[in-house]
Amino acid sequence: MLGDEERRLFKAGDPLGFILFARNIVDPGQVGRLTGDLRAAVGRADAPILIDQEGGRVQRLRPPHWRAAPAAARFGARFATDPGAACEAARLNARLIALECLKLGVDVICAPVGDVPSPASHDVIGDRAFARDPAVVIALAEATARGLSDIGATPVIKHLPGHGRAQVDSHHGLPTVTASRAELLAVDACVFKALRDLPWAMTAHVRFTALDAERAGTISPAVIGFIRHDIGFAGLLVSDDLAMNALGGTPDARAAAALEAGCDVALYCAGTLESAAALLTSVPALSDSAVTRLRLARDAARASVPPEPQRWSGRLAALMGDLVA
Repeated sequence: MLGDEERRLFKAGDPLGFILFARNIVDPGQVGRLTGDLRAAVGRADAPILIDQEGGRVQRLRPPHWRAAPAAARFGARFATDPGAACEAARLNARLIALECLKLGVDVICAPVGDVPSPASHDVIGDRAFARDPAVVIALAEATARGLSDIGATPVIKHLPGHGRAQVDSHHGLPTVTASRAELLAVDACVFKALRDLPWAMTAHVRFTALDAERAGTISPAVIGFIRHDIGFAGLLVSDDLAMNALGGTPDARAAAALEAGCDVALYCAGTLESAAALLTSVPALSDSAVTRLRLARDAARASVPPEPQRWSGRLAALMGDLVA
């Protein structure tokens, strides 16, 4: 439940939305009440509520109250033996994730991961990636995004223009990628280019020297320009968590830099009232272009498939076998 101070802060500051972490989650009833309280605090029933629910080691909703979803790499392993089964399984798995989240009032799922890891990359991506072959990643990321959308949830593909080559965990430091622009387009960014019509995407806190020798992608106008023009992504662009140590400066300075670079939304996940208050008093309202992108994303979030969780679970198990857990 929200405390009185939190209610006052959110009512006055009116953030676009919220993101939930494991620290916010106890059981289904509690999460449902929390999402209702958050939307009531800002007076908007459509305020987006986000969650990282990829499966594997990155899922905030966990047993015993929620299903343990497979890591992305398990679908990549299945793809090696049966591409059709893998894509169907990824879509069914995403539908099940979306059902669990929407029942709680969580409507924006920070998945799929579209990164293509290289052999020397840090394990921060690791089995969160579907595969090392961009074509496999495209197929499975598209299936996952479609599965989330089937049920009316909004997918957020990440991390543009690609976190796969990073040799440092951006939670702890700033990775530097020295691949050429052509290499980025051929491997890292080609996944995002293929899926550029998705409604939301998240940036990478990675320095790409071929695009900007100084700044992390999230705060670089050159990198955001690469995302908008070379990749062609036209949807709502949200920063990765601005509390991560890849970035320097105060939270409000980081948010300002991300928005000035061209991000539509600044995401800050430290979870302290003091930092939230500083951001909410300094960050401007959504730009006109961001409002349009948000509206289009909301219009696209329409369920098109009736829920059949038991049938989907059974079919998923049959498709994946011992790779499902």
